[in-house]
Amino acid sequence: MKRIIFSKQMMAAGSLIAAIGCTPSVQQSATSLGKPLTAKHYYSGFADAHDTYNAISSASDGKIYYVLSSARHDVGGQFYVYDPATDRTQFIADLSEAVGEKNAIAQGKSHVEFYEHNGKLYFATHVGYYEMIEGAESLPQHAPEGYALYPGGHFTAYDMQSGKIEKLALAPHGEGIITMTMDKTHGHLYGLTWPKGYFLDYDLNSGQLKELGLVSEQGEAGVIGKDYRVICRSMFVDPRDGTVYYSVAEGDIFYYRPGMDKPQQLDGVDLRLDYFGTYDHTGAGSMSYNWRKIFWYEPENAAYGVHGNSGYLFRFDPKAKTVEIVERIVSEPSRKSGMYDQFSYGYLGYMLGKDHTIYYLTGGPIYRDGQRVKGVDKIAMGAARGLENLHLVTFNIPKREYKDHGAIFYADGERPTYVNSIAQDKAGNIYTLARFMHEGKEIEDLVKIVMSE
Repeated sequence: MKRIIFSKQMMAAGSLIAAIGCTPSVQQSATSLGKPLTAKHYYSGFADAHDTYNAISSASDGKIYYVLSSARHDVGGQFYVYDPATDRTQFIADLSEAVGEKNAIAQGKSHVEFYEHNGKLYFATHVGYYEMIEGAESLPQHAPEGYALYPGGHFTAYDMQSGKIEKLALAPHGEGIITMTMDKTHGHLYGLTWPKGYFLDYDLNSGQLKELGLVSEQGEAGVIGKDYRVICRSMFVDPRDGTVYYSVAEGDIFYYRPGMDKPQQLDGVDLRLDYFGTYDHTGAGSMSYNWRKIFWYEPENAAYGVHGNSGYLFRFDPKAKTVEIVERIVSEPSRKSGMYDQFSYGYLGYMLGKDHTIYYLTGGPIYRDGQRVKGVDKIAMGAARGLENLHLVTFNIPKREYKDHGAIFYADGERPTYVNSIAQDKAGNIYTLARFMHEGKEIEDLVKIVMSE
């Protein structure tokens, strides 16, 4: 993710608490939603764990698989599994070591969910170490001494029975893989690379990788105000015909299926809706008109997505070529105050869970003495505008029923922050990856939210 970095950004939460003059206590959540939810955090063993996006999923064995990101050039992202039956985490692999790479800038992240198929979990790797170029985090052009440049992200498969990780294909042009989905019926992995945004099609049956060009100008390697375009972070497949869909910053929707020369724009429909807001698609700091995250909902043969920043849930029917606003699924305090998401990209903690219900981890305002505590007016390209409460919102699709389950706090009253992932176990408990203090250092690791209902 390309964004302007202010100094000591990792200390932002603590600095904001001091600046607004309040402590992160449950009593100051100022919500009418009843008792807040309690979250339990785990230390998996990685002291340098950095912010993780998307990379947590449940599997048919009942376990939760996740990756903790590394911002170091010499340490890869750390792959773990959590077993709810034993309440224990277990290390699986260092991502760089798993793909056999040494003395190259590490595979520091996975930025995608895990897709289970025939006993394997399919996922992709991404770069976590950046070079500051013109004030922005960029793909390194100069490697640290003794190390080669980043070799590119990998499509990979983890065999849940044997524990082996297989590298399937290497992304071209030395780019990471930031977005991925899977067509399980036809055996294809699709990806978008970062920072430029190449579209990838990997055929599991033939082992062939196709690179089908850039999806939107120069992507996040472009010049802001000119050919910069934020890259879509979520794609979905229509299982009826194997067509994969993604959005672009301008709000257009593109599609592709095997056999096409390249993705094509879907005519007659777009995401430039008044409710989403007005954006400069050449600018940074938001997902612009892109959907933030989206999934296929088979009972209706349609996709349900959420737009980042505005927080509107919408229904997209690719055959009818319609996009319909369903509900605003931000937290109840956000709805009442009329505010946008404080994390201006929106939140990736969005999934279809049990009982045809959408589960969404989203932000909410903090109140002090009855007044909303506001953050800065201008954000730092993807950083939160200010400290916020984490809320769990659900939306039952058939019943069209929205519910804010309340703010979420650790047992000591601290707030989970920088949350952009979600998973659910068979008992209905919710998992994410969030920041907390561990032995005097802020890290990001596994968090469990016990659902009593």
